[in-house]
Amino acid sequence: MDKKIRVGIIFGGRSGEHEVSLASAQSVARAIDPTQYEVILIGITKQGRWIAGAHALKQLAAASPTPLLAPGDDVSGEATSESLSSAELVPVGMPSSANTSPLATIDVAFPLVHGTFGEDGTLQGLLELADIPYVGAGVAASAVGMDKALMKALFRAHDLPVVDWITILRREWESQPEETIRRIESAFGYPCFIKPANLGSSVGVTQARNWDELAQALATAAQYDRKMIAERAARNAREIECSVLGNDDPLASTPGEIIPQRAFYDYVAKYANDSGTELIVPADLPPGLARQVQDLAVRAFKAADASGMARVDFFLERATNRLLVNEINTIPGFTAVSMYPRMWAHSGVPYPALIDRLIQLALERHADKRKSKTTYEAN
Repeated sequence: MDKKIRVGIIFGGRSGEHEVSLASAQSVARAIDPTQYEVILIGITKQGRWIAGAHALKQLAAASPTPLLAPGDDVSGEATSESLSSAELVPVGMPSSANTSPLATIDVAFPLVHGTFGEDGTLQGLLELADIPYVGAGVAASAVGMDKALMKALFRAHDLPVVDWITILRREWESQPEETIRRIESAFGYPCFIKPANLGSSVGVTQARNWDELAQALATAAQYDRKMIAERAARNAREIECSVLGNDDPLASTPGEIIPQRAFYDYVAKYANDSGTELIVPADLPPGLARQVQDLAVRAFKAADASGMARVDFFLERATNRLLVNEINTIPGFTAVSMYPRMWAHSGVPYPALIDRLIQLALERHADKRKSKTTYEAN
């Protein structure tokens, strides 16, 4: 019998998307093919401590004040971890007195740490240093995908349509609040949006409709990042999404649509069970417009030099049918009912097969990178 591939599912982390990450990890652990893969659960607490073992999900869920995963809802029956009963991890490659770091025992990592300190290239850099294959985008693509200001500049350089924006530093807001507000008002008027540059799941994102709301929006965003962006509001726009899968030759899924019942698609609209948000797959689009969405999604994926997976989000102006690229998410929500897997399921790739394909893409990318020389020999 062929040896099972040991997959390290890494989740949790020190970001505002910690609870979302737990839900993604639980879903993958339950759906992964147990005949092909052995799962190692590797959790990161909100304080940055690494723990591993069959009860790692349960431990992190129990510590969460707002769990998306119930504290008693463990996956130990579906995802076994034979010799790692909740041992604390040690630095990669350095054995502890009792055991070896689980990162040193896995064949491939499946990072599901959404947001900062995980989706932003930091975790990918660690895995690169350890020479561990991993699912998803590399260091540069992850960093650009997390930083909304850099992302928009990159997309504009590749002639992708984006919403107008300006970048504001927390230092500017704190030292010159009135001048900062006037600058945004002069650029966009109202309504406008304020966002932390480096965060996801709409954490810290606020719509501002007047001076007071703009001041509060800047104060909120400044709690999460030293860099913020102000955006012109896409008026009366639909929210369209498209999943991309692949490495150098990526494919785009059937597009989907988000229909929030709140003022915009904020954190509550995304994750509260009673938010009323509708997730529509497929989106009701004419065939030509659907193909345009897919084309722009692939172009955005390639512009960022992404790999494995990404979800590209769009605004579609109702009056003109003009598409605007909002952002690329290199570790999108990954529960079985999240939009990324749902769009692929409608496109003919069911959830377990999608997980398998992503692992294979990670191994293929790692093998390709190993073809590159790492030393220089002068003639």
